[in-house]
Amino acid sequence: MTPMTDQEAGRHGASARQDRRLSTKEAAEVLGVKPETVYAYVSRGQLSSRRGPGARGSTFDPKEVQALARRNRREPAAATGANELSVRTRITLIDKDRYYFRGVDAAELALRHSYEEVAEWLWTGVLRPGIHFTPPPESAGAARLAVRALPEHCGPTDRLRVAAIAAAAADPLRFDLSEEAVIGAARALIPTLVAALPPVLPTHRDGGPLAGRLWGRLSGHKPDDASLHALDTALALLVDHDLAASTLAVRVAASARAHPYAAVSAGLGVLEGPLHGAASGLAHRMLLEVLDRGTAAPVVAGELRAGRRVPGLGHRLYPGEDPRARALFGLLETMPKAGPALAAARDVVATTARHTDLHANVDLALAVLTASSGMAAEAGETVYAVARTAGWIAHALEEYGERPMRMRPVGQYTGVRPPQPLPGE
Repeated sequence: MTPMTDQEAGRHGASARQDRRLSTKEAAEVLGVKPETVYAYVSRGQLSSRRGPGARGSTFDPKEVQALARRNRREPAAATGANELSVRTRITLIDKDRYYFRGVDAAELALRHSYEEVAEWLWTGVLRPGIHFTPPPESAGAARLAVRALPEHCGPTDRLRVAAIAAAAADPLRFDLSEEAVIGAARALIPTLVAALPPVLPTHRDGGPLAGRLWGRLSGHKPDDASLHALDTALALLVDHDLAASTLAVRVAASARAHPYAAVSAGLGVLEGPLHGAASGLAHRMLLEVLDRGTAAPVVAGELRAGRRVPGLGHRLYPGEDPRARALFGLLETMPKAGPALAAARDVVATTARHTDLHANVDLALAVLTASSGMAAEAGETVYAVARTAGWIAHALEEYGERPMRMRPVGQYTGVRPPQPLPGE
């Protein structure tokens, strides 16, 4: 066998180094971030991880890590360019560790007013004490029939999307995009979404505040006043949160002058993505496992060992505590049945605080509510979707007042340059 030259040996060594997968620590060093941030990239789908035979932690493809590092270096410069997508809005402001609806502290508003009242404030800037949303019989009937036709394995977002489409089909005035008509459609659509969900509580009634009607679709336990107030407040806290991915999709649809039902359907489609709407369900399952094991340490260790971010912790828009979580946790402390789940959540936060400064976010607080109320893990996703529908309508209203089709970014082509021969020639 002919021995390798020094140049060939160098190339062979470089290739071997490139083929070797990186540890979490090495990946963090390349990216210039903490190891916890590497797991956050994995949870967002920006990096893939793998556990090799005999490996004690996650490993990463060095080429993928380098590509992400290059993108991260480019993004700050690109963010100040002329093609930055900036959307004017008068709805929500997020400033430091607080957020505001039309200039009013959103957490304080949610604690003092019902979900329907907060929705009206978001749409009109006028507070209407005591307002309740009631579904039209035609809309609710069409939505129930459509949802009942779905297979049993369908999830809550499937049911809500189908209900929204059925409600649109039952509304011949859906193409009227005047402010009065859109708000009227919203007052009908939101309770229709709730009415279309199959009841869980045998003694459930369809009258009264929306939170009470939704409770009967999520839990088989009879609620007390504190539990209903917590659910109502959770809905109000989650009404809007600036330009989340689903909200941007709604504004794109509204920019094309899609009717409000179609705009909401666009938001629901994005919400089903695991990186947006399913976080509270992951936190719910984690809390149940902590309660089953009696301690958070092995559960948190299992999440990190699998290369996943611990659910319910941290939020990129809040360097400190999530104000929505702070408000909801305060109410949960008044619910006697929430005690065990609250203790489990505190154990998770305390365990992770040994190495990170991540605070609990609203997904963890919502998981405490659902886990302690006899609800399924997917219940938080339903609460989120119903709540956010009001915010989506507010953003659609704003977008209807803007120039049509303005939400049209310019693509940056990176493929091969033409002319190229036809395939097969």
